[in-house]
Amino acid sequence: MPKSALRYAAKVDLDKPAWEHENLHNRWHPDVPAVGTIKNGETVKIECVDWTGGQIKNDDSANDVRDVDLTRIHYLTGPFEIETAEPGDVLVVDIQDVQPLDDHPWGFTGIFSRENGGGFLDDTYPKPAKAIWDFEGINCSSRHIPGVRFAGLIHPGILGCAPSAEVLKTWNDREGQLITECSHMDKVVALPPEPKSVHVGSTEGDVKEKVGREGARTVPGRPEHGGNCDIKNL
Repeated sequence: MPKSALRYAAKVDLDKPAWEHENLHNRWHPDVPAVGTIKNGETVKIECVDWTGGQIKNDDSANDVRDVDLTRIHYLTGPFEIETAEPGDVLVVDIQDVQPLDDHPWGFTGIFSRENGGGFLDDTYPKPAKAIWDFEGINCSSRHIPGVRFAGLIHPGILGCAPSAEVLKTWNDREGQLITECSHMDKVVALPPEPKSVHVGSTEGDVKEKVGREGARTVPGRPEHGGNCDIKNL
């Protein structure tokens, strides 16, 4: 039996915008400062916001899906320093459980407007739509899709190690080349560094400006460190 309850390495306040949290960030960059330390082998709890940073509300309107600000998404809790870890080490992280927050026992699925984000089937489904799913234990159901109930297998969408300056340059060079080579296509194939809406916790000034100029977006996954994997058994 544990001697005490698990420690919270970080908590979030869902009544506050994601971009006002000092323990969240939305760029991958080596200069993003750590918000805490986790001991080697320690089990902790970490709270996170949803991928839109709380922009989607528990109501019956899809206007928030239609109008979502896609420059303010994929905020990550952290980063955390791991005691005894050194650059180049392989970190083994075991995810013991993923649960909704006690005061926020719901999630959502959405179809995003073709004019704002879209999706793989936006030629067929160009208009926004939203369904709210209420969790009851492991199961979930939706007032917007009556008669459907299933096991809601929540997953940690994004998990990764902060890049070194060398790895970050590799990403930016590779994704910049992809954007150039696909400039003839009417599709977004990669997202270059974007200073707009950059968030680096409590950090301001020169460091924030540098992260905005150089920082890799947290939207895609990348083979060097993980990132946005969207795998329930990650």
